[in-house]
Formats: sequence, C-alpha cells, structure tokens
Amino acid sequence: MMRLSIIIPTLNEATTIAETLAQLQPLRQQHEVIVIDGGSTDNTRTLAEPFCDKLLYADQGRANQMNAGAEQAKGDVYLFLHSDSQVPENMDQLIEQHMSAGQRHWGRFNVRLSGHHPLFRLIETLMNLRSCITGVATGDQGIFISSKTFKQLKGYQVIPLMEDIDISKRLLQSHGRPACIKTCLITSSRRWEQHGVLKTILLMWRLRLAYFLGVHPNSLSKHYSNH
Repeated sequence: MMRLSIIIPTLNEATTIAETLAQLQPLRQQHEVIVIDGGSTDNTRTLAEPFCDKLLYADQGRANQMNAGAEQAKGDVYLFLHSDSQVPENMDQLIEQHMSAGQRHWGRFNVRLSGHHPLFRLIETLMNLRSCITGVATGDQGIFISSKTFKQLKGYQVIPLMEDIDISKRLLQSHGRPACIKTCLITSSRRWEQHGVLKTILLMWRLRLAYFLGVHPNSLSKHYSNH
C-alpha cells in the first residue's frame, strides 16, 4: 500500500497547528507526519512535537522548509500541506485511487475556504476551475507528488513566493497534468478576512500577472510583504 509523507512547514502557527495535526493522528498508523519549523517565536514547536513523527528545523521560507522535510521523508508520495488546512477523512485513499487510476505522478484537491462570506464561494470556485483548466495548483490545494518524481525535479525552487506555481509548471512539462480530486480540502480564509476580501483578491491577481510577465519572485515578495 502507498505510504504518505505529510509535510507541513510552519512559522508562528500556534493558533492553528494543534487543530491541523489533531485531524492527522489516525493516519499516523500507516503514514508519517513531518513538521518543519522556520524559526517560530511562539509555542508552535511545543504544540507540534507530540503530534508529529518528525519535528525539523530549517531556514525560514516555505520552499526551503518543504525541501528539508522531503529530504527526511520515507513515503512513496509527499503531500505538502499548509498548517491551517483540514483534510478529507479518507484523504490517503483518495490520493492512492487517483494516482493509480490515471497513472498520475502528482495532483491536488479542490479547495474550500473556511469563511462564510458569499465572496468566498466565488473565490474557491474560480480557484478550482482555473486549476482544472491550466493544470497549475497552489499550496492551498494540498499538492501531492510521488517521491520519485519530486526527486527527479530536485524539489521546490527556493524562491520567496510562487514556489507552488513554479513546481506545477515544471511538473506539467515533465510529467503531465495533475490528478484533480474534487473532494474539498478546507483551508483557512484568515488571510482574506484580516486584509479585506477584495483587497486580497486584487493583490493576488496583480502578483500572479507580474509573475507571468517575468517579474522575479524576490521583487514580488517585497511587494507582498508591504501589503
């Protein structure tokens, strides 16, 4: 049977990490959970340690942290999960079914945002539709990749932003389209709620357009941080 390595990068996620890891505990009978902390100054590491198989430390940066987790992973498939996501109960079975049925090398879930604002239903619908059409996935959708394929690609490019878009494009070129699992993974809508729904949408559109036009992720990261 397929074994999953669930790889979770963290940085000051004390408010969410316990809930995220709690839902994964039944999966640890067959799979492994790896948390990679990027230098939290709250009690993220203390909360995470009893509920993961490996607690690692790496230089800050989601791409760098996920690569560090993959280096220590033993699974057949790596699932890269945000620290504020809630996965479907039969997540491992869904991944195995979709990867074996279509002989896929990678994939992602549909996403549902946790908030109740009517605009969130539109946002998540457009995110899932765009991903199905383009074959490009985002970290919010829980990207999973076979360990062999991930190693062939030499992991995530260590850039401060758009690392999920970059690896999606490389996967498309080398290994074809992703398995698109319609079952939803729930991700936190706190980013939109804290900074304003419309403001956040416009910011993400601007960043993606700039990246498409060739602006380096270092410049995009500075713009993202300023907002």
